[in-house]
Amino acid sequence: MNDDIEELIKEIAAKHGIAVSRDDPILVLQTINKRLIEDSSKAQRVQLDRYKEELEDLAARWGSDARNKAERILNAALLAGKEAMDQQMNDGAKALAMAVRTEIDASLAGVADRARDARRVAIFNVVAACITLLAAGVALWVALRGGAAGPTFTN
Repeated sequence: MNDDIEELIKEIAAKHGIAVSRDDPILVLQTINKRLIEDSSKAQRVQLDRYKEELEDLAARWGSDARNKAERILNAALLAGKEAMDQQMNDGAKALAMAVRTEIDASLAGVADRARDARRVAIFNVVAACITLLAAGVALWVALRGGAAGPTFTN
């Protein structure tokens, strides 16, 4: 502190050309002023530290709130994505089932056409067999009934 007073006395002498002694009232004002500045500086440091703590608390609270909101948004997005995937899977399964059904229906239609053709051939075969049987019956009847009067075939 003595060095500060000596420096101040030299500065007043150099700037203003006035010689000031150590017991001059102006130095008392300088000491009071210096003390007020130190006290004010300490009080401001305390206030700044409190303000810093409040800001840190607010930042932590905002960070926590932001994290919670981000988690809610992420969970909602995941749920929406899952629902969209489920819907896509259902739509795909329905489309696949429809395609399989169409193929099976087409195959069954082909089989039904072939079965219908086979039935017609079978009916024609039965009719042909009936006509053949009828012809054989007629030939037998003719041979038995008119065997003596009928033509004979020789080789």
